[in-house]
Amino acid sequence: MFKQVRSITRCCFALAMAAAVFGAVNLGAVKEASAADPVRVAFGDIATVESLNFLVALERAKARGLDVQVTFFKSEDVAAQAVVGGQADVGVGTPYALLQKVKAPIRMFFQMSTLRFYPIVNTEYYKTWKDLDGQEVAVHSRGSGTEAIMKLMAQRNGITYSNISYVPGSEVRAGALLQGNVKASIVDAAGRRMIMEKAPGKFAVLPVEDVNATDEALYANTDFLAKNAASIDILVEELLKTWREINAKPASVADLRKQYNLLADLPADLEPEIVPFYEESVAAATFPGDGGSEASVKDDFAFYALAGQLQGDPASLQVADFWTFEPLNRALDKLGRQ
Repeated sequence: MFKQVRSITRCCFALAMAAAVFGAVNLGAVKEASAADPVRVAFGDIATVESLNFLVALERAKARGLDVQVTFFKSEDVAAQAVVGGQADVGVGTPYALLQKVKAPIRMFFQMSTLRFYPIVNTEYYKTWKDLDGQEVAVHSRGSGTEAIMKLMAQRNGITYSNISYVPGSEVRAGALLQGNVKASIVDAAGRRMIMEKAPGKFAVLPVEDVNATDEALYANTDFLAKNAASIDILVEELLKTWREINAKPASVADLRKQYNLLADLPADLEPEIVPFYEESVAAATFPGDGGSEASVKDDFAFYALAGQLQGDPASLQVADFWTFEPLNRALDKLGRQ
């Protein structure tokens, strides 16, 4: 059903971004990183508007001599498996269920964003959560925050989906809704605005309440974190500096995109969404200026347990089993705490 969703244009866009964004490091850059080996990042999505801040931080880390090599995977769970299997060093996502299940020595170490997504339905078919009982919905990937939200809302509304389909990329799911290939899904702020502007009155946003959890975090094997502390420190410092800069002035992301020549092949209909997306995201405190905390992890425990992705009493779960704050604390000691 969803083969139509992944158009040739989108596939080419993803490949172009992989080549353009993560090219060779400028040989004239001052080398700070002590590790000789590259940092291999597993990213379970395509590079697009919502990842611009991350791409900026990576370019800044490269300028400090960090050799970052990113592989784009079709979903977050595949990216997590690459980290667990040693094919990648650093992953992007929230692999709580995987970590609890396999008990691998993987730990999250930087909170990149909190959940800000919008369940959207085609009002020709559905108008409320109850209408989705026995129906199919589309989310980003297995184990993702989008799946967790949809599962949680199903529990709260006493409904059961006939199937959950996995369609990576918020803009891909938004396009599928507009094309009629999907009737119920969940998208980010940019996707929501695009849908409402292109088809006013045809879609509705279903209410989501009391959702406060991590959407994306960086994670890695503890042995890798210990052996490559200098490289990880550069990465975390540049993430913190970029997050704080954009939080102070969301519109600056447009200038940063031009400065680093990022997303040069971004589809024309998505370009006007860049600044509004970051303005809205910053207003909603989507990008933590402190990189996360034990309190935010405990919020994750409560949310992902309710959503069925963590087993057991949330109060009994131990932060140290899922997170390490050593790299972040070193960066905060250097850059200051907020």
